[in-house]
Amino acid sequence: MSNIFFKEEQKFLEGPRARWKELKYVGGVVMQFLKGFRSLHFIGPCVTVFGSARFDENHQYFKMAREVSKQLAELKFAIMTGGGPGIMEAANRGAKDANGLSLGCNIVLPHEQSHNPYMDRFVTLGYFFVRKELLRKYSFAFIIFPGGFGTLDEFFETVTLIQTGKIERFPIVVMGREFHKHIEEHIALMAAQRTISEEDLHL
Repeated sequence: MSNIFFKEEQKFLEGPRARWKELKYVGGVVMQFLKGFRSLHFIGPCVTVFGSARFDENHQYFKMAREVSKQLAELKFAIMTGGGPGIMEAANRGAKDANGLSLGCNIVLPHEQSHNPYMDRFVTLGYFFVRKELLRKYSFAFIIFPGGFGTLDEFFETVTLIQTGKIERFPIVVMGREFHKHIEEHIALMAAQRTISEEDLHL
């Protein structure tokens, strides 16, 4: 299944194709959205947690994500993640520690990312952009833990959507200041060079 989605995405991004192939791709995207809607529509207030899939349970950021998610679950927020290992597993485990609702939007990859076992409900999707939209759609806030390209993609795309007024402003909390200090410095540089406004520093 993962290879089907992976190859289809590759072919789509290679350039123009026959119109029926483009229509088939769009139909697949619509079906993915409907699958997500069916799985996640009645989840209630939710906080989405992003972060690396590569930290194990002994890592400080894994422990931090688990504890923060536990405290949020105690406040009756559902916890949603990308459904995989690392920080995602930590957040789902934290929700379960507090008997809260634990959710995931998993992604199929060529080297299968299996879902973690700490979710009450999850949906497995084939396209990253569908997954990101669903993670945003149902969330009242984002928490960004240390991670890689995927985490930064989710972080900056969401900030851009808020900056441009595409979505309403809502809390984005970045945790792990030591890890993110160079990004913080670069954002300050962008403000100094006026590629973003002073107001954008508060997003």
